[in-house]
Amino acid sequence: MRVSQGLFVTWREAPSDAETRGIAMLSRAGFVRKLGSGLYANLPLMQRVLLRLETMMRQELSGVAQEVSFPILQPESLWRESGRWEAYTRAEGIMFTVQDRAGRQLALGPTHEEVAVAVMRDMVQSYRDLPVSVYQIGRKFRDELRPRFGLLRTREFTMKDGYSFHASPEDLRAHFEGMSGVYARLLTRLGVRWRAVEADSGNIGGADSREFMVLTDVGEDEVLYSADGRYAANAERAVSRPAEAAPSPFRTFGRHHTPGTATVATACAVLGCEPAHMVKNVLYDAVFSQEEGTLLVPVLVSLRGDHAVNPVKLWNAVQARAERFGGGTLISLEVAQTGAWAEGELPLGYIAPELPDRVIARREGLYPAFLRLCDGAAAEARNFTTGANEADWHVTGANWGEHYPLPDVVEVRQARAGDVSLHDPSQVLHSARGIEVGHVFQLGTRYAQAMNARFTAADGTAQPFHMGCYGIGVTRLAQAIAEQLSDERGLVWPAVIAPYQVILTVVDVQDERQMQAAESLYAQLRAAGVDVLLDDRPERAGVKFADADLTGIPYRVTLGRALDQGEVEVKVRRTGEVRRLALAEVAAALQGELGWATSPAESGRATLLPNA
Repeated sequence: MRVSQGLFVTWREAPSDAETRGIAMLSRAGFVRKLGSGLYANLPLMQRVLLRLETMMRQELSGVAQEVSFPILQPESLWRESGRWEAYTRAEGIMFTVQDRAGRQLALGPTHEEVAVAVMRDMVQSYRDLPVSVYQIGRKFRDELRPRFGLLRTREFTMKDGYSFHASPEDLRAHFEGMSGVYARLLTRLGVRWRAVEADSGNIGGADSREFMVLTDVGEDEVLYSADGRYAANAERAVSRPAEAAPSPFRTFGRHHTPGTATVATACAVLGCEPAHMVKNVLYDAVFSQEEGTLLVPVLVSLRGDHAVNPVKLWNAVQARAERFGGGTLISLEVAQTGAWAEGELPLGYIAPELPDRVIARREGLYPAFLRLCDGAAAEARNFTTGANEADWHVTGANWGEHYPLPDVVEVRQARAGDVSLHDPSQVLHSARGIEVGHVFQLGTRYAQAMNARFTAADGTAQPFHMGCYGIGVTRLAQAIAEQLSDERGLVWPAVIAPYQVILTVVDVQDERQMQAAESLYAQLRAAGVDVLLDDRPERAGVKFADADLTGIPYRVTLGRALDQGEVEVKVRRTGEVRRLALAEVAAALQGELGWATSPAESGRATLLPNA
């Protein structure tokens, strides 16, 4: 490709709303153009990167799964069958819906579990037909509340999503590990720093899931990991050993006047204890969507004063108890600000674990009793202090079973860096930021049961499929690479996915000798199968050099004054190192280097070309 003949526009400044270096560089280098909130156009250079990523994915999936293409428009009825319509249209609210001319509701697919199950239940009848694993690469749509960080959180994006169906949980587990291996090989070939971590399954569901994180300081997710490499988890899912509390200074139960002490810190200062000696009680409003409307359930969570609630763990714990309130889908869970559902004024900051149900007003759409939960670390507290259910009063020396009934014990504490690992008391947890680029799930029989998708087992009985799903974001991965590998001069692409592998920079296009040498080398490289870009613009050399760095093409060959000695300069973008090579040897040297750098074992690394 000749730069003068293509859509090649670079910018000296990034858009004012570019929030990270990666999206700033992608925008400046002319890879993407923002059209609106969460909407980007992929320009020719970006399209080449994405197609190369897709090719790599297909290579790694060959022999593991078959490629299909499912419709983006999905019938509402399928989502009703799985029970996820309310969750995606109301709880998270991330699914775009449309209505056809007959008034039928359709979903603009954010994911395709329901479609995959519907197809397989019609096609797979016997255990002899299993396992089946399929994948597709295509567009997804999600109505993000706050699109941000460029391509990392958009409303339309490209994704590889896969679905597998098995006769047994053991076979599902084996395929889950196999697909994890696919993702591991892909990220290793790309030469990025990455980590696989335990994760929360969210609305996808299932018993076990694993995320693949590209590590970078701009990542939205926090990863907690142990230095021995035996534990890593998204902070949403992470667990740890709570720090041991010192013995409580309180020996007998007592009631104390503590005016102006509505926070843990102020109460402990007055009472002469540590936050770990306190059990604080936090009110939440949980709203469930049910057939007849919505139901608000007051939730009271007890945890140690030095701990914080993990909102994802709490959401899961509340949703798991939905049947107590007549079932339904949890659509919101927020800290109660004023207790608007209360009969009278609540003593916020001084609440005790047995805040009586009678404080809840009796009205339609409001559940008349608290869902009471207690974190495991708080459940082990002895002789603790807590609120007295009266403003400006606390109690001390309290115990579960003696002064307060113990609520449902759940693990809702937020693990933090510095906590002790569960698997080894000598290992503490460290923190890193990461961008989630892939997620694999063991869904079990959840969808098959809900959608009546069954096969005939070897014993002749009808059994539900055991299902897995496997996603990796194509556009998201491209920006994650840009975030991790870019530098102050621009993008730095691994050779295996670079839009072009080599850029030929002609210093003076009016110099006939330079242009002839460039044209000859351009033809040789193309004939050798090298993707090469010829910068034949009548621009100053400095502009061309800056653009070559900005676009991140792995090798820049400069044709200038060195031609007087029959040589050219070759610069490796990733290392910045420069060598002179004889013009006659450049094509062979680059062909050999690129063949090595894009091999499955070595891709992502860039080394200096050998001496001429």
